[in-house]
Amino acid sequence: MSLAFGIAIYFVIWWVLLFAILPFGVRTSEEAGESSNPGFAESAPHRPRLLPKIIATTIISGIVFAFIYAILEHKIFGLDDIPFFPRYEQVQQKP
Repeated sequence: MSLAFGIAIYFVIWWVLLFAILPFGVRTSEEAGESSNPGFAESAPHRPRLLPKIIATTIISGIVFAFIYAILEHKIFGLDDIPFFPRYEQVQQKP
């Protein structure tokens, strides 16, 4: 795996996991027992706590990336091992 490919895969994993983690622990101002500020949507989070979510996303992304890296580098399974993918035979050229 090249460095650029590894960075791209990590970035995609990080971004997907960020959007999966963002809703955890979010409460609106109404749920927190306070009035919402004028100009903000009623559904806006009271305290989004982004820094802990970014740290959690980075840690979980590292674990998921390490798992994917191990699968790709150690060839634990390949595309030919997935049962519903079509099989293509290699064509040998005649001399």
